Amino acid sequence: MDSELEERLQEAFRDKLRLLPAELHAARGRTAAPRDLAALPASTRVLLKRREAAEVERQLQTQRQEFQQRMQRLAQRRQQLARRQEQHRGAVLRFDSFLKAVAARRERALRRAGEERARAAAERAEAARLHRELERLRRHRERLARRLRSLRPFGDYLRDVLATMGQFQDVPAMLVHFGVLAGVRAALAREAEAGQEQLAQGRAQLQRYRQESSTQLLGTRNELARLQARLEAARRDGLQWESRWTHIQNTAIQKTLLLGQIKLAVLNLFQQTTAQLRIPMDRAQEDTKAQLDMLLLCMRALADICATGPHPQHHRSVRLLQGQE
Repeated sequence: MDSELEERLQEAFRDKLRLLPAELHAARGRTAAPRDLAALPASTRVLLKRREAAEVERQLQTQRQEFQQRMQRLAQRRQQLARRQEQHRGAVLRFDSFLKAVAARRERALRRAGEERARAAAERAEAARLHRELERLRRHRERLARRLRSLRPFGDYLRDVLATMGQFQDVPAMLVHFGVLAGVRAALAREAEAGQEQLAQGRAQLQRYRQESSTQLLGTRNELARLQARLEAARRDGLQWESRWTHIQNTAIQKTLLLGQIKLAVLNLFQQTTAQLRIPMDRAQEDTKAQLDMLLLCMRALADICATGPHPQHHRSVRLLQGQE
């Protein structure tokens, strides 16, 4: 609201400033209309200009005073509006607090009303329960009265028995005696029942032991049969492995003999070749591999000689084998 009012004042002041040059021009025209300004001397024109400037200054001063007065009124108006706003804010806050207080009082009243309703409902429920309990007690009293009337002949009978027996002083003493006898009988019956239960438990335990023993015996027999089967299988496997071991030993002996024969043949061939070719025997008799390598070299050299005929290169190969070069 303050910004809108200030914008309106600024717009009015700008309009007034725009109208001021036109007013000055009209005043200057009114002042110079009676006489010709061009014909006046320079000092007169300066005085007229000064008078016009003073007039303009007075008008501007008037405008400034009016503007200041307006601004003061506007400031007062702003202060009044601020005070009214503060008063309105305080009234709103008081009204909010009043509404909150009213709501709190209403909530308390509703809560009290709910509590009263709940208490009244609880009291009604309690009254209904007490009424039902009273009715149940009345019916129980009526049943007891009917039972008392039905048991009255038994009381007469007990009094007749008491008079006939002459052993007890009154009916309660006789009832106590017979109650004790009934208790002893019940205890004996309970003991007999407990003995029967223990006997049944012993029989069941014996049957369970018999079943467990038969199960264990059957398992032991099955385990014995399984172990015997494993023993037979192990015996068969042992015989098979013994026959295999015998075969392996025989085979090893044969291969050992064959290896000895091969070594002997290689040694004979090596000795004959070295003797034929006059090659020095610098190989050990046990080194069969070196002997075979030497025989292979000799065979390759002889094969080359046979394939190409006598050649100096072949003679050189033979001399290399003989160790002459």
